[in-house]
Amino acid sequence: MIVKKPGKIVVWPVNIDLKKTRSEGRKIPKKLAVESPKLEEIIEASRKLGLNPIPVFHAALPKEWWNKTGYVIVERKTEGKIQLLKNIANEINKIRKAEAL
Repeated sequence: MIVKKPGKIVVWPVNIDLKKTRSEGRKIPKKLAVESPKLEEIIEASRKLGLNPIPVFHAALPKEWWNKTGYVIVERKTEGKIQLLKNIANEINKIRKAEAL
């Protein structure tokens, strides 16, 4: 079970997944979301943003208990969760574009 910690935010891959609906757990607009984000990408993007990520592998979102995607705990700076998710998704898009070159 996830316990809320002050100054920390839990990021699930579904929160920034372009293929998911809002009711399935996506938290940001589709135009900013990432197609099928991997936990490793979230970790790398969080490191680049200086959020000190702590990955938790083999954990499942309660509403998708069979799908063990894992999650990442990151430090909350000054922005809220939605802005933080937008920043992580933007960073993943930058990483993917750099790798495609």
